[in-house]
Amino acid sequence: MKPKVVVVLGGMSSERAISLKSGAGVVQALRAAGYPVAAIDLTGDIAAFVRALRRAKPDVVFNALHGKYGEDGCIQGLLNMMKIPYTHSGVMASAEGMDKAVAKRIAAAAGVPVARGAVMGRTEAAAFPPPLVAKPNDEGSSVGVHIVRTAAEKKELLRRWPAGRTLLVEEYIPGRELSVAVLDGKPLGVIEIVPRAGFYDFKNKYSAGGARHVYPAPIPKKTYDAAMRCAALAHKALRCRGVTRSDFRLDDAAGRDPRLVFLEINTNPGMTPLSLVPEIAERNGLSYRKLVERLVRGAACDT
Repeated sequence: MKPKVVVVLGGMSSERAISLKSGAGVVQALRAAGYPVAAIDLTGDIAAFVRALRRAKPDVVFNALHGKYGEDGCIQGLLNMMKIPYTHSGVMASAEGMDKAVAKRIAAAAGVPVARGAVMGRTEAAAFPPPLVAKPNDEGSSVGVHIVRTAAEKKELLRRWPAGRTLLVEEYIPGRELSVAVLDGKPLGVIEIVPRAGFYDFKNKYSAGGARHVYPAPIPKKTYDAAMRCAALAHKALRCRGVTRSDFRLDDAAGRDPRLVFLEINTNPGMTPLSLVPEIAERNGLSYRKLVERLVRGAACDT
């Protein structure tokens, strides 16, 4: 008999709408595979959520949450306390992966090249020369990302920068956008994202036609292998479980050596129709349904 699965979706972060789409796809896939499945929307009423989980009595929780409280260690800690196995990474890996600056330090210590930058306030950022990228340190889906190319643009960013708020400020890496899916420690493949306009922001990520996905990424084998190796290193260094997606920039302008730079790791990557991980898995012979089942079979609590 297949285990009873509760899909936790929705949540309270800026990525709630995306989580609802991810969760709906997972529910549909599990039902098609013959699993007894229910969905619970995580709202601000945590006591009600715990009661709903107790009533459902799941064997496994599929964590389809994205962003704060869903992939930062919070829900993972609660499920550990309730002794309910769950998909994706545990408390520490989730918390460290969600903190972009911490994830970069861990990845760098494992030998992964990262962009120069740090978490800083408005005063420190004023001294950081453009071009630069400023973004929240603990958000996903490119929420709140600013690309600043000129001194005038930086002045405008600083003018709008809320007093007392810190952002992760990094050097801007020109070039191409790459992502690598890693499943159970094994890198599956490298995909290139070509936005329709601008950069791969929230709108381009989740709008049909907002970006073109090219798989496998049309880059030299040496660079492809390096991206695969770096993604696997980041996954292992952060002690991740299940599936992750690591994002990179590749500066391969003519006349210079290609520079591959790790940006961040996503410990709960999207499972929507436009998401990258299911697409990479599909191209490796692992259908959406099989991917979901694989994650359910690997569910665990922290030990």
